[in-house]
Amino acid sequence: MSSWTRWHGPAVARLWGFCWLVVGFWRAALACPTSCKCTASRIWCSDPSPGIVAFPRLEPNSADPENITEIYIANQKRLEIINEDDVEAYAGLKNLTIVDSGLKFVAHKAFLKNSNLQHINFTRNKLTSLSRKHFRHLDLSELILVGNPFTCSCDIMWIKTLQETKSSPETQDLYCLNESSKNIPLANLQIPNCGLPSANLAAPNLTVEEGRSITLSCSVSGDPVPNLYWDVGNLVSKHMNETSHTQGSLRITNISSDDSGKQISCVAENLVGEDQDSVNLTVHFAPTITFLESPTSDHHWCIPFTVKGNPKPALQWFYNGAILNESKYICTKIHVTNHTEYHGCLQLDNPTHMNNGDYKLVAKNEYGKDEKQISAHFMGWPGIVDGANPNYPDVIYEDYGTAANDIGDTTNRSNEIPSTDVADKSGREHLSVYAVVVIASVVGFCLLVMLFLLKLARHSKFGMKDFSWFGFGKVKSRQGVGPASVISNDDDSASPLHHISNGSNTPSSSEGGPDAVIIGMTKIPVIENPQYFGITNSQLKPDTWPRGSPKTA
Repeated sequence: MSSWTRWHGPAVARLWGFCWLVVGFWRAALACPTSCKCTASRIWCSDPSPGIVAFPRLEPNSADPENITEIYIANQKRLEIINEDDVEAYAGLKNLTIVDSGLKFVAHKAFLKNSNLQHINFTRNKLTSLSRKHFRHLDLSELILVGNPFTCSCDIMWIKTLQETKSSPETQDLYCLNESSKNIPLANLQIPNCGLPSANLAAPNLTVEEGRSITLSCSVSGDPVPNLYWDVGNLVSKHMNETSHTQGSLRITNISSDDSGKQISCVAENLVGEDQDSVNLTVHFAPTITFLESPTSDHHWCIPFTVKGNPKPALQWFYNGAILNESKYICTKIHVTNHTEYHGCLQLDNPTHMNNGDYKLVAKNEYGKDEKQISAHFMGWPGIVDGANPNYPDVIYEDYGTAANDIGDTTNRSNEIPSTDVADKSGREHLSVYAVVVIASVVGFCLLVMLFLLKLARHSKFGMKDFSWFGFGKVKSRQGVGPASVISNDDDSASPLHHISNGSNTPSSSEGGPDAVIIGMTKIPVIENPQYFGITNSQLKPDTWPRGSPKTA
């Protein structure tokens, strides 16, 4: 049981991985030619005995040849030819080395399907000639040809030209054998009537409107006489060419806007090398809004869009049918420009429910215009459940507005009728204002009446009973007080009892008993209410206390 636990889980996985690796190497070894060694990415053949007589190929159904990135061959004297189909299976090949071998001939299309080749080394072989057509489609960083017995001819002049134009300071010591079998440095080789060709493209103005047609003409010259061909790349528009010796023409019909900015080349090629003359095609067309989506939130809110057009179209936004005047809070940003295609967004800084609504983009140039519209919802309205459909305002905050742009406001609002919800809301607001005014008027009137009565009370000669509704009750006399307790303090002039008589000269001053106060011409019983008069013992006149009687608190 413990043994099973020890080999269970990750340990078993590692064991299986190692087994598959061994099997992979074993399969590669079985498929590898004699005198060669192979791995999953490399083949090398350096054993001269018994050696190989043909370019090494892996057996069918063996390791994937596309994974081979390097082939190294050395000391193979019987290897003389590379055929067209010998290398095509190694699509991922990057480095090819054949040195100290018997290589004499390389087929013109031997490397046609090996576009990843970067380094080729054919040092010390038996090559007498080598055409540039083998390598013209490759982006080689290194081509080493030292130690080959080249024959001095126009066929190898391209190697001299390549050495002269090469940016690397290191040059190869290349030689060729002349008719006298004398070695001549390739750098000094001069071959009459053997030079680079030239191409001349006679093209009209290549700024054309979409849907039109155009014809390009080209002439080539050189010795040896060059071949002429057209390089149109991935041109979408329909095209056809005609070539006659050193003259050629290319006709493009129903030109597509997708071809704007593409390059068209006329190429002249001979044994020594090639030359080309190129023009860029410019297509003018009306704008097209290819992408417009609802706003997304990042650092700012953004309504993304993509517009194509040439010349560059002018962009104008509309909000709920009215021109949206851009400012620092809301503006158009172009983030990526791809020749005639513009990717950007309408950027909004902290939008609120006031910015909810319909946004329309209009793109326009001299060839036409296009427009698209989306609905934007940034946040719900206060007091309204999010997801409801309130009437959006016709304008946004004043901070979002600036001077009008060139297009002008085309919105006609003269016939607009307010919605029912808006009218009801306005009516309720007016009713509230009227209610507030009425209540304020009533309160003000009551205050005026009270002030008038207070003013009248100060100068009135009526008795206390006339003001009993102000809260004045009977004043209870203190123990030991004489027949008439008079409240008469000069400092309490504001009191309604300020004019109470304190003498005995009134006809009824002796009537009413001890708990009575004379007010005006009437003697009525009252009690003292300190809450209204604030009268303390110290404020009562001393002569109101009986002689010999102690003052009570």
